[in-house]
Parts: sequence; C-alpha cells; structure tokens
Amino acid sequence: MSQRPTVTRGDRRVRFAPRIDALLRRHTGQELFRLEPTTIGVAGADLMDALLRSRPANAEERPTFKPVLGRQVGRTDAAAYMQALGADVRKALQRPLETSVDLTGTWPAVPHAYLRDLVFGQELGRLRILVDRRLELTPKLTWSAVASGAALLRRPDPAEPLSKLATLALGAAGYADRRYALYLYRRVAAPICFTVAALVTNAVWLGAPFDDAVPNRQLLAEALRLLPPSWNILRMASPELTAVDDRIGPTDDVLLLPLLSHRDPALWEDPDAFRPERWADLDPDNHPGYLPFGHADERCWARHMVLPLAERILDLVRRDGLTVRPTQTVGQVELDGLMEVAEVRVTRG
Repeated sequence: MSQRPTVTRGDRRVRFAPRIDALLRRHTGQELFRLEPTTIGVAGADLMDALLRSRPANAEERPTFKPVLGRQVGRTDAAAYMQALGADVRKALQRPLETSVDLTGTWPAVPHAYLRDLVFGQELGRLRILVDRRLELTPKLTWSAVASGAALLRRPDPAEPLSKLATLALGAAGYADRRYALYLYRRVAAPICFTVAALVTNAVWLGAPFDDAVPNRQLLAEALRLLPPSWNILRMASPELTAVDDRIGPTDDVLLLPLLSHRDPALWEDPDAFRPERWADLDPDNHPGYLPFGHADERCWARHMVLPLAERILDLVRRDGLTVRPTQTVGQVELDGLMEVAEVRVTRG
C-alpha cells in the first residue's frame, strides 16, 4: 500500500511509520472509531472539543507533571518550575542572533544542541546532561542521571551563573527532595529543546528554502498542522466522557487525534499540502480541530516559549540560507513520543 502523500516544497516527501500511515489512511475525516478493545479514537473537531471540555486532565494525563516516583506534582511546584523556565527562556531570547553559529548537520540533533546551549549553556555539567537527547534511549539513563545528580550535586555558590530553573532545583534539601527536583528540571527543560527542535526540523523539511514573503509564524502554524510534535491527547476512562457520547463505554480510554483533525478535508482546503500562506486568513487560536498545543481550556504551558524559540532558529535558517541537502528526498517519521522528521541533513543552499 502506498503512503498517504504530504505535499512539500520541491520533490521531498514524508514517509510515516506504518501505524501512523494506517491511522491517516483509514480514519482521516472520521469522527469516532475504535482503535483497540478498550480504546476509542476521536478526530471530529466538535466531539474533541466537547470531550476536552467535559473535565480537566487528571494527574496521569498531564505529560509534563505526571507523578514522580509516586509523588504528586502539585500546582505550586508546577507553577514555580514553569515560571523559572519562562524567565530563563525570555533572558535567552534577549540575546542578539549569533553571528557565527553553524546549524548545518543532522537535524533535529543540531537545533536541540543549539537550544540547550542558548538557554542552559552555563549550567553545571550534571544539570546539562539532563537536557541531553541521549537520555531518551531508555528511562534507566534518565533515572541514573537524576539519581547521581541528587547524590553528588552540591548547593551552588551564589556567584555561579545558573539559570533560575537550576537555582530552583538545587535549592531542595535532602536526597529525596533533590531527586524529585532534578526530575522536574528534566521534565521542563528537556521538552522545550525536544519540541522546538522537532518543530523547526519539520518546518525546514516541509518548506525550506522559505519564501521571503511568508512570515515565520505562518510557516510554524502550517508545520504544526501537518506534523504536530504533540499529535495525540489521552483521556482515561471516566463517566464524563461517556456522558458526552454514549458510543464511548465506561471502560473506554479515549485517544484524541489532532494529527487527523489537522488533515480533515471538511476543515481544510487541500489538507495534505504545505501551504503556510493559508494562515494569513486563519486564526490558529480558534480554528476548529486545530490543537497543536492542546485545547483552549488547557493550552500547553510552554506554548509562549516554543514559538519564539522556533522563530529565532528560523531567523538563522533564513539568514544563513540553510535548506535540506538536495540528495535527501525522503523524510522518515517514526512512531516515537514526538512527531518529527528524523535525520534531516541540513546544508547551506
């Protein structure tokens, strides 16, 4: 069976992992369907809206602030870590664009390293490792890095140039609290780098070299439509979901799929084509079925950090004339946590 087409600039194409491709081929345009014996898929814009309004996400459904070693992450801690990271990102964005940065190479690894150094470049080594891509290979690596950091990291000297996020995490007293704090550091610091790197890689693959007349925000909105890094939203079985639609049983989990609603032909003209100029007349905050950062009632906490950081990288891409190596015509999207085109070879145009 041929792959579902994604129209990009030039002759590049996206090749999805088989299970993602099957989702796109079988269920695009469908409102509700059964994925597994106890899992319902939902891609209808109105039904997704009703289900997400029916109740807030519970502790297990929040990707960033799930319980840590059985310990609940309260609103106070979540807010403190979000505010600290926000301050660090704002400070990083105030720096002028680097004059000699080299972003050629294999993406998304290259932009991830750039973001790590931009926001966390002055951190202690045992903190910087918590933002490393290699920790994603297995959870054991993450737990090992967190545990060793909690055991060996000392309290910082006030004169050390640490981020606000690091200062917050290192202020914990006692091994158990330090381990909890460092895991939260990983939970908020690494996803910023992962998400932005995935987003800009997808945008470069879909549209580089970019039309000078198309703003970065339109490029990013369209990349988020076709290849949303966060492409599904889980809601576990609950009476509120069944009350919205009786096709959802009392033991059914619900997987809401922006990946599909973003390509619904009832909602989008030429839905499989990369057309960033469409966003000149559309509002990404309220377009039906468009949920790259979640529902309006629970927007992703990092949204206002992700987009400015992504725009900064696209400014560098445009300035330095970067594009995909012409010999690479297939971009592979694996079935991983984030949706991203893997191993894009970026060069100067």
